[in-house]
Amino acid sequence: MKKRIIPVIVAIVLILIVVAATFGMKIIERYTYSKERADLNEYFHINTSDETAIMLGDELLEQKAKNIDGFIYLDFNTVKSYFNDRLYFDQNEGLLLYTGPANTISNVVGSSSYMQDGQEMKEIFPVSVMDQDTLYIAIDYLKKYTNLSYQVFENPSRVQIMNQWSEIKLAEIRKDTAVRILGGIKSEILSDLKKGDTVVILEEMDTWSKVKTSDSVIGYVENKRLKNIRTEEQQAVKEVEEPFYSSMTRDHKINLVWHQVTNLSANAYLSEMMAEATGVNVISPTWFSLSDNQGNFTSLASIDYVNQAHSMGLEVWGLIDNFNPEIDTKEILSYTSKRNLLVTNLVNTALQNDLDGINIDFETLSEETGDHFIQFIRELSVACRANQLVLSIDNYVPKDYSAHYFRKEQGVVADYVIIMGYDEHYAGGGVAGSVASIDFVEEGIANTVAEVPTNKVINAVPFYTRVWSTKGAEVTAESVGMGIAESFLSSNGATAVWDEVTCQNYAEFNADDVLYQVWLEDAASLDVKLNVMRKYELGGVAAWKLGLETPDVWSILATYVSE
Repeated sequence: MKKRIIPVIVAIVLILIVVAATFGMKIIERYTYSKERADLNEYFHINTSDETAIMLGDELLEQKAKNIDGFIYLDFNTVKSYFNDRLYFDQNEGLLLYTGPANTISNVVGSSSYMQDGQEMKEIFPVSVMDQDTLYIAIDYLKKYTNLSYQVFENPSRVQIMNQWSEIKLAEIRKDTAVRILGGIKSEILSDLKKGDTVVILEEMDTWSKVKTSDSVIGYVENKRLKNIRTEEQQAVKEVEEPFYSSMTRDHKINLVWHQVTNLSANAYLSEMMAEATGVNVISPTWFSLSDNQGNFTSLASIDYVNQAHSMGLEVWGLIDNFNPEIDTKEILSYTSKRNLLVTNLVNTALQNDLDGINIDFETLSEETGDHFIQFIRELSVACRANQLVLSIDNYVPKDYSAHYFRKEQGVVADYVIIMGYDEHYAGGGVAGSVASIDFVEEGIANTVAEVPTNKVINAVPFYTRVWSTKGAEVTAESVGMGIAESFLSSNGATAVWDEVTCQNYAEFNADDVLYQVWLEDAASLDVKLNVMRKYELGGVAAWKLGLETPDVWSILATYVSE
């Protein structure tokens, strides 16, 4: 009997031992730290040998830098998006430009030299390089115009860039440990930490914390491995002073009226056109128009006109437009040589005719033209600033489709940003409506002053009205002056009634199966618009155009500018 029991007991014991061993192994395995290491090339998304990962602050960017002969280069779009949007690339002429308040610094792409104030400056590295179709800019050159710091690390190649500084939380490593991809002992190891190493704590959890190491690896460390937790203020880099753009902005409200001049003989009628006007302090004659794709323009400027305007107490800001349908504005503005020709001739013409300012009215610009347009404005602002000429730019009411006019940058480099606060409904739009309802006007002002200092904002009002005709599905409109609009209603026996929604006098009537609708621009609607301008403390008012107004608007405008 005993002989039969002993083997059974032995078997049971062996089974228990095996079970215990298996269980023990699982316990050990469960609580044993993984030694498996992550692929850092995969972690930093390095796919080719010439890529350098970019860590901007605590963010790993999708974009990659290049390490060329020991120097770090960032692609142009990354520079514009994250570091400095004033750098400009002339792809047509192979130039990298930076325009500040007083000059434009120019680098021939691929060269280690650049021109500054007529002098050639040299670096020990190429300032910019082309790789296939992508422009790369040396980060050491970028530092001349941008406050940033950077460190380069190897295996894999990566660069840590800082351009914002704040209070951070630090900790020391209590005991040798590892940084892991996720918060768990089975997660793969990214980097090893030694006792006494310092890490930045990015996020604290119950048992693990997200940290960044001194060589810019972000992962997780157990809280029990951290000690001496404290906060410190990062030392900001202040090697580059913020550019100061002096301004010709006046210390009084502007009351500008555009004077449409279509031929030289029209200049002789200034006195007659201004006979009843009061309170106007700036007149802007439409004298200049782009005439070819090289940057030349036609001119109707008259020194006699300017002298007469000055004797009437008016400043003269000559307007240049791009309305010639044969002109490709992008073609002009995308070439540095053509922009230079335009700027030089425009400023020289203004000086020769004793103008006080220049008004830019470039409309229907394509999105692709935006960068070239704002570079033109920067370069023109340098010349205007040097010659004491006021620079103003006409803009559509802010909408998504006009974001590429870069109103915020205009507000920095130019003296006035003018809102063309009209054409809410326009001929060809297919919908009858107000030219400038009060909500439309206020929205335009509010969105502009969100980007531009209020004292630099001028809101333009219409001196015209559209008479709308609807017959069946066909909607047409005719633009008329204030007086003609009122006469049209009177001759048709229609009476306008105040509309609280648009803050305009509105009338409609039917004749010969045609519905006529008129939202009047008149002294009453203008008065409400001026109240909105008072609310936002704007730099002034403008009006399109001289000759379309009724006499009663001038006293209202005069009161506004005299307050």
